[in-house]
Amino acid sequence: MNPFALISPAYAQDMTGALGSVVQFAPLVLIFSVFYFLLIRPQQQKQKEMRAMLLALKRGDKVVTGGGIIGTVQRVPMVQDKDGKQIPATEIEVEIAPNLKVTVLRETIASVISPVAANDTRPVKGRAS
Repeated sequence: MNPFALISPAYAQDMTGALGSVVQFAPLVLIFSVFYFLLIRPQQQKQKEMRAMLLALKRGDKVVTGGGIIGTVQRVPMVQDKDGKQIPATEIEVEIAPNLKVTVLRETIASVISPVAANDTRPVKGRAS
């Protein structure tokens, strides 16, 4: 009788079984990390910038609402929270036409328009060209 005939080949498969489960989860971890760095993280940063922009609104800023209305911020009221601290109110007053002011929610502001310098191609007087 051969003494090696009684040894089960299952002992050799134990090591590959443990390594196989790690290899199976590696693509899932890779896919999640790609989604995190390409989709989730940039979106979180964009939301953080948007919150900072909305908190920094001040009188005279030119804004665009979510509905596409362009106006100038006229009043940003402050309210007291439950601790007595002054915080910006959720509503702001925007002038959309001369002497026409509307109250909009701060969250509906889509963007703040920064003034763009004119792209004038005429030479400046007094300068030789």
